[in-house]
Amino acid sequence: MEILACPKCKNNAIVKSGVINQKQRYLCKKCNYYFTVNKLGKKIDDYYVTKALQLYLEGLSYREIERILGVSHVTVGNWVKEFRVKRLNQGDYHPTYKIFSHLELIEYLKNKEQLSGAGMIITELGDKFMLIKWERFKD
Repeated sequence: MEILACPKCKNNAIVKSGVINQKQRYLCKKCNYYFTVNKLGKKIDDYYVTKALQLYLEGLSYREIERILGVSHVTVGNWVKEFRVKRLNQGDYHPTYKIFSHLELIEYLKNKEQLSGAGMIITELGDKFMLIKWERFKD
């Protein structure tokens, strides 16, 4: 396996730096980081990062996002901090959400009574669809 870039700083200024446990050791000339193999780590698909941040902006809590996407609420919180996402004050409405299959969503949207009186957005969630609906708090 040929190493093309430093796993820490992604710079390609690397040189061979000995052998440890029958594995080639490398040194990054830019950040002085020693490594033996490409570190891939547990990389979560960007789709889930984007979807988690969208759901957060729509008003869902970290734990609700965890239950929907299957990504740890701590990870979602770290993404919010990393990307400096700020949520606006919600005021006098609150979001509710429902998960539908394609056919269930079509049946739901046929009923006009459920569509009136609130704003809503439909977003894809893998092979399902999520409907987020904003309803005003009752006085």
